[in-house]
Amino acid sequence: MDVSTLLDGLDPITQGILVLCLVAVTGLFFGRARLGTVSLGIGGVLFAGILWGHLGLQVDPEVGHFLREFGLILFVYTIGIQVGPGFFSALKRSGLALNGMAAAMVALSMLVAAALHMALDLPVPVMLGLLSGATTNTPSLGAATQMLTTVGAGPEALGTPGLGYAVAYPFGIAGILLTMLLVRAVLRIRVDREQEAFEAERAAARKDLDTVTLEIANPNMEGLALGDLPGLKAMGIVVSRVMRDGVVQVAQPETPVKMGDVLLLVGRPRKLRDMVRILGHRVDTDLKAVPSEVKWRRLVVTRSSILGKTIGDLDVLQRYDAVISRVTRAGIELTPSAKLRLQFGDICTVIGQPANLDGVARVLGDREQALLQAQILPIFLGIALGVLLGSIPLMVPGMPAPVKLGLAGGPLLAAILLARLGHLGPFVWFMPPSANHILREIGIVLFLGIVGLKAGESFVAILTEGDGLSWLLYGAIITLVPLLIVGFFARLVMRMNYLTLCGLLAGGMTDPPALAFANAIRPSEAPALAYATVYPLVMVLRILAPQILVLLFWV
Repeated sequence: MDVSTLLDGLDPITQGILVLCLVAVTGLFFGRARLGTVSLGIGGVLFAGILWGHLGLQVDPEVGHFLREFGLILFVYTIGIQVGPGFFSALKRSGLALNGMAAAMVALSMLVAAALHMALDLPVPVMLGLLSGATTNTPSLGAATQMLTTVGAGPEALGTPGLGYAVAYPFGIAGILLTMLLVRAVLRIRVDREQEAFEAERAAARKDLDTVTLEIANPNMEGLALGDLPGLKAMGIVVSRVMRDGVVQVAQPETPVKMGDVLLLVGRPRKLRDMVRILGHRVDTDLKAVPSEVKWRRLVVTRSSILGKTIGDLDVLQRYDAVISRVTRAGIELTPSAKLRLQFGDICTVIGQPANLDGVARVLGDREQALLQAQILPIFLGIALGVLLGSIPLMVPGMPAPVKLGLAGGPLLAAILLARLGHLGPFVWFMPPSANHILREIGIVLFLGIVGLKAGESFVAILTEGDGLSWLLYGAIITLVPLLIVGFFARLVMRMNYLTLCGLLAGGMTDPPALAFANAIRPSEAPALAYATVYPLVMVLRILAPQILVLLFWV
């Protein structure tokens, strides 16, 4: 009995949802199974889809197309929102090297595909389909088909890339996971140490703010207003407390400095050392421990009316006799200069008397509950902007047709930019981690389930008839050669952190399941940051690759 007959009589939407739920439940159950320390994880949904697709279960093409694309949009959008705040700082530190190696992966996959075409007389349409499937890039398949149409290919040639894609795609995903495991096993990498090293590297790169207590010993400072001390503003240093005659008070810019005053300074370590040389000398007195009415609190920015305003605009010193000594954003401590604009979720360390701190809390909002609430309107607005961005045709010199970022690249790039922006008017692009995780998992399940069902429809037939097994081998070569070369080079020569390397491999193949697998290896932002760093460039290159190959080899 054909399994598909069990759902006969249901409308396409109901049937599609039931089939997808069956695939998801089966795949997630498979994904939990472990072989030693290895499991398929979320990738099990793809193979469950292939199984059920082979048994005859399918989804209406239009319903399936929507579910697949919407799932992909959810996945890449939530990734962008997660990594957006730290994306550009990561790009400055290591982005050039990461993008260089990712571009090398694209170039190597093109070279391998071209070599197979020339050495084995592999038809161009087959080569394009295998390249797209082996690199798990659906937009590349679309670009290949479009380019073949442009050069006048016939119906048979236009249908061939899809078959090659279906054969190569499953191992394309498995090959990335296999490469991650091979690099880890061959080089005997300890993942726990890699996580610790990554966190230590991030902490060193941030160079968090420090404090120093000094005594005014430079007679040239006598009588100067506290706010006019030389180098204070230029070095981004904040004076948070002053002790005079044993009494600790909030630092006021207009307060005249006297010899023997003890100041508590907040700033970058190197700047603080320079400031000590200018003003006097260090002392061991801990002004935070001296009994006084001056206290400190961490207050969270949640009030929408102050988003985008600078610390100088708030003027909490004059209004509440309080000082903002630190601002923490996405785990990074920022110097609270007067020009620093506040974003939703910023954590401000404020110093002052308790009653005054309550006033500052009312100004900032300080509603921690707001950090747990997902704002739905900005999510849909951000997705809409991303879809529009992905649909913009980009003219590339030498290409007969414009290229697009598509439904994967557009939402990812939009999410990164919006998360970095933080807010636009009343719209705040902030998503609680739990909500982000749920939407991301739902998205990848939708995408993998539909792709698996489609591949399962003809997967076995292609393998058992004609050149299917040869195609599978060729696809595996296109997948593994670039991955292994770049993977071992990045680790052995570039000394790249293993978790970052996993994100590079997943991003270089534009493969969301591989990123999900990398995230499951160890709870760390390293894979997602590397993935998002290389993804925009790689997506463009993957779309250009088949078009270039058609121009080179189509006769």
